[in-house]
Amino acid sequence: MSDLAAPRRVIVLGSSGSIGTQALDVISANPERFEVVGLATGSAREVLAEQAARFGVADTALGAEAAEQLVRDVACDVVVNGITGSVGLGPTLAALEAGRTLALANKESLIVGGDLVKRVATPGQIVPVDSEHSAIAQALRSGSSAEVRRLVVTASGGPFRGRTRDQLAAVTPAEALAHPTWNMGRVVTTNSATLVNKGLEVIEAHLLFDIDYDRIDVVVHPQSIVHSMVEFVDGSTIAQASPPDMRLPISLGLDWPHRVAGVGAPIDWTRAAAWTFEPLDEEAFPAVALAKQVGRAGSTYPAVFNAANEQAVDAFHEGRLSFLGIVDTVRAIVDEHDAPTDLTRESLAEAEAWARRAADERIAAAS
Repeated sequence: MSDLAAPRRVIVLGSSGSIGTQALDVISANPERFEVVGLATGSAREVLAEQAARFGVADTALGAEAAEQLVRDVACDVVVNGITGSVGLGPTLAALEAGRTLALANKESLIVGGDLVKRVATPGQIVPVDSEHSAIAQALRSGSSAEVRRLVVTASGGPFRGRTRDQLAAVTPAEALAHPTWNMGRVVTTNSATLVNKGLEVIEAHLLFDIDYDRIDVVVHPQSIVHSMVEFVDGSTIAQASPPDMRLPISLGLDWPHRVAGVGAPIDWTRAAAWTFEPLDEEAFPAVALAKQVGRAGSTYPAVFNAANEQAVDAFHEGRLSFLGIVDTVRAIVDEHDAPTDLTRESLAEAEAWARRAADERIAAAS
C-alpha cells in the first residue's frame, strides 16, 4: 500500500461479535490504512452506540435487513461480513451488487447462497476471512489453478478428538463448548465439536476456489498452527502457518493481498515444538462426508443442511437432543428434502423455513 493512498473505507457487519470486534482492533491500530464508515450488529444497541462514538461513525444499523440497506447506501471500499448465520446472505449480496470488496467471515451466506452469490461476484471480489480459506488463498499464490492437485483443510478436532462414536453419546453442552483453541459463539463452537463447521468449510472451499469435492480433504491438526495447505501437481505442498489469531486473516480481508505489519505475533522458532496431523475419523464425525454430499447436490440442499443444524444445535443446548442427534437429525432432514427447480432468494427462504419446521418436528417427536 502506498504511503499516499487514502485509507480504505470499511463497513463492519456483526460489529459486536468476535470477528467484528477484532476487525475494529485492526482498524484502530492502523488509522492511516483503514477508516470505519459504517457499523451494524444484530441487537447489541449499547455496544453499537459505543463503537460508533469511538470511531466517529454516523451510519449504523440494527438487524440484518437494516445492515443490507446500510451496505447499499453508504459508500465504502470493503464490507466485513461478520454476521452469524444465513441471515448474512442479504448483506453479502448487497455488498457484491454494489461492487464492494467482501471480506467474508459469514460462511453461511456463501454456502446457503451458492450459485446466487457466485453469479453476482466478480473474480477476486470475495476475500475469505475464515483462517482456513485465508490460508488456502495465500498458498494458491504459489502456483496456477492448473497446477493445484488438491486442497487440504485442517481441523483442530475440537474437544472430542480421539473419541469413538459410542463415547460421544453422553457428552454435555458444557463439554461441547470447551474448544481447545478458539473462542467462538455457541453455534460455531458446537459446530466445531460435531465437525459440522468443517463440513461447511469444505463447501465454502469448493465455492471459493472452484476445486472439486474429490480434491478437498480434511486432516486433523490439533495445534491449529497450520491453517490449511495446497498440494500442487509436482508433489509440493504449500502450508500457511501462524499462531491462532483471527486478526491476521481479518487484516488480509481488509486489504488483500497486502499485509499489515505487526497485526499478529509470528511463530517463535527458538522454542521446540511438535505439529501433528491425523486422519479424520469419519465414523465418529460423519458431518464432513454429509456436507460433501450436500455440496454436490447443490441447489437448496446446503441451506437445508445449515438450517436443520441450527435447530438441532439449539435443541442440544436446551437438553432436548443428544450430541449425536445433531448430525443424525441433519442427515434425516436432508434426505427428506426435495429441491425446487429454480434457485432464488425466495426458494432458499422457503427451503430454510421448511427445514427448521421439519427438524423441530422430528426432535419433538423423539423427545
